[in-house]
Amino acid sequence: MGARIKGILIVTATLFVGLATTAGAQAAQCGNNASGFERWKAQFTQQAAARGVGQRALDALQRTSYNRQTIAADRGQKSFKLSLSQFMQKRGADAIVRRGKSMKQRHASLLNSIERRYGVPPGPLLAIWGMETGFGGFMGNQNILSSIATVSYDCRRSDFFTPHLYGALTMIDRGMLSPSAVGAAHGEIGHTQFLPGNALKYGVDGDGNGRVDLIRSPADALASTANFLRAHGWRPGAGYQPGQANFRALQGWNAASVYQQAIAIIGRDIDG
Repeated sequence: MGARIKGILIVTATLFVGLATTAGAQAAQCGNNASGFERWKAQFTQQAAARGVGQRALDALQRTSYNRQTIAADRGQKSFKLSLSQFMQKRGADAIVRRGKSMKQRHASLLNSIERRYGVPPGPLLAIWGMETGFGGFMGNQNILSSIATVSYDCRRSDFFTPHLYGALTMIDRGMLSPSAVGAAHGEIGHTQFLPGNALKYGVDGDGNGRVDLIRSPADALASTANFLRAHGWRPGAGYQPGQANFRALQGWNAASVYQQAIAIIGRDIDG
C-alpha cells in the first residue's frame, strides 16, 4: 500500500472497470475455500482468452495457486477499527514523520518535479509511501498474481477484485509485471501499493527511463501516486486536511477514515 491495503474498509484507489465487467466476474464460479479454485481457474482462463488476454498471461494464470495467507489477511483486518490516535500509534506515525522529513530532503529534486507536474506537494506522497511500505522497506512477500487471483475467486469481493486481476494479466502481457513478482496480500504492487488495475491506469514513468516500474523505481511509484491523486480531483495549492478541497482525493486513495486522516496529519507534519 510495512502497511497493508486490506479489506472492505480499505480500498486502494478506484475500481479499474475498463478491463472487466460484473457479468464477466460471474461467468467463472466463485468459491469460499480452496476446493473450487482449479475449476474456477480453468473457467476464468477461457473467459480471459475470449477477452483477448495473451498467452503469456494465460500461462502465468495457470501457474497460480490458492493463497491461504491472502484469505487470512482479508478476513483478519482489525487495525482499521481503532481510534485515530490508536491507529497513528500502531502505524508509527511519529517515525514516519521523522523519516519523511529526511526523505523530503533526499528526494527534493524529484518531489519538486512531481509537484510542478501534478500539483501534489511532498507531504501526502511521503505519508502514503511511509504508511504503505515504510518507504520501500517492505513491499510484501506474496506472489502478486496468485494473490489477486485468489481474492478474485473468493466470493466475498469477487466483483471488486476481478478487474484488478485483468489489470495484472494485461501488465504481464505488456511486460510491465513479472509473473513471479511479489507484493502484498491482496496483490498490491510496489512502493505505494497500487492494486494492479490502478497501476495499469495511473502508472507513469517518473524517472524518465521509458518504463513504468512501481517495484524498482520509487520515482515511478511517487509520480504514479501523484497522478492518481490528480485524477481524483487534487487541486494545486488547496489544502488536504479534513474539510478542505483535496481531502476528497485522499479518500479516493483509501476508504478507511482513520487511514485518510492519518495521511493528512502525517503529510501536514512532513510538509511542516
